[in-house]
Amino acid sequence: MGQVSWKGLFLSLFDYKTEKYVIAKNKKVGILYRVVQLSILAYLVGWVFVVKKGYQDTDTSLQSSVITKLKGVAFTNTSELGERLWDVADYVIPPQGENVFFVMTNLIVTPNQRQTTCPEVGRTESFGSQTPTKLGSVNIPDALCHQDEDCPEGQAVVAGNGVKTGRCLKDRDSIRGSCEVLAWCPVEKRSKPKKPLLASAENFTVFIKNSIRFPKFKFSKMNVLATNNESYLKTCHYSMEHPYCPIFLLGNIVRWTGNNFQEMALEGGVIGIQIEWNCDLDQAPSECNPHYSFSRLDNKFAEKSVSSGYNFRFAKYYRDAKGIEYRTLFKAYGIRFDVMVNGKAGKFNIIPTIINIGSGLALMGAGAFFCDLVLLYLIKKSNFYRGKKYEEVKSSSRKSLTSPTLNGSQSPDQLGGL
Repeated sequence: MGQVSWKGLFLSLFDYKTEKYVIAKNKKVGILYRVVQLSILAYLVGWVFVVKKGYQDTDTSLQSSVITKLKGVAFTNTSELGERLWDVADYVIPPQGENVFFVMTNLIVTPNQRQTTCPEVGRTESFGSQTPTKLGSVNIPDALCHQDEDCPEGQAVVAGNGVKTGRCLKDRDSIRGSCEVLAWCPVEKRSKPKKPLLASAENFTVFIKNSIRFPKFKFSKMNVLATNNESYLKTCHYSMEHPYCPIFLLGNIVRWTGNNFQEMALEGGVIGIQIEWNCDLDQAPSECNPHYSFSRLDNKFAEKSVSSGYNFRFAKYYRDAKGIEYRTLFKAYGIRFDVMVNGKAGKFNIIPTIINIGSGLALMGAGAFFCDLVLLYLIKKSNFYRGKKYEEVKSSSRKSLTSPTLNGSQSPDQLGGL
């Protein structure tokens, strides 16, 4: 008996089992099934293959190089600097042209600073005024004092320019004064600029050279027109007619962000230049084109913010005839440009195609499962359809199998299907 059981189990491995299908003549469920099928088919063809190009292998590991060059000159005449001509060596920082560069549009100059002692709060800020509202306007409260004890020697002024010497300097008949500090004197002017110094920077141009490579497909391209005409880049500007002439007017870049250049040049700001490369490599290489977009990245909406704009300080150092060092301090306002490059490339590959088709077929099966639930549990005649779909087969007891009334002519079907 045991050998027969093991033999039957072994032979059953070679049996082929097929599903039993029940055709339900129900129009509502049939319409629902076709709608589900069409919806899945539309999703698979329209979204997966047409929109998302699911038949392609993609590469998002874009390798990029950005080189920038600016052109333009400006002339100014100020009391601190006199008549001066500004070129790219003066207003572009850093000079080597990276993907982040700064164009100076305004500055505050503090000339002839030397390391000596002076009041932290200058006379122009009225540190000796007895008017409380006037004193409250001074933005270095740690420098205000009533007596020498308020200025401990050797202590640095918080948010100031130097180290306290222990003296409190006052005007005649004044109640409050300013701590004396050892610093680069006179200290920096704190008045904000009234108008941009380099207002003509609106007409400066920037050349943005971008080279990209998708390593998976060994595809490379540049955003500059491949031409032997040396005068092309000297005469063109970026436009819809010249998409491969990446020379932009600074005024146009700011205007494309929805801002006014002269207003932004007064206290500075940050502009983002986005270069997008989305390449379908199943098409000709000429169809892989860069797309530019521009946005302002600093807090332009925070009109009352004390940190609005963009500025930093730098100095130029000299020595007089006696060998004593002095410097001219510049507080530079301007626009920082951040060039950001991203993108992806796609090319036909049989593997993602098969995977997406398989996913679509699996969704078809899920649609059939959903319609089965509706047919068997959610409609009025669900019990009837459930009875047709599922057959209940009850096994016979061991006693009936060993009963002597059974003769050898009985078939397995007559034994309850065992």
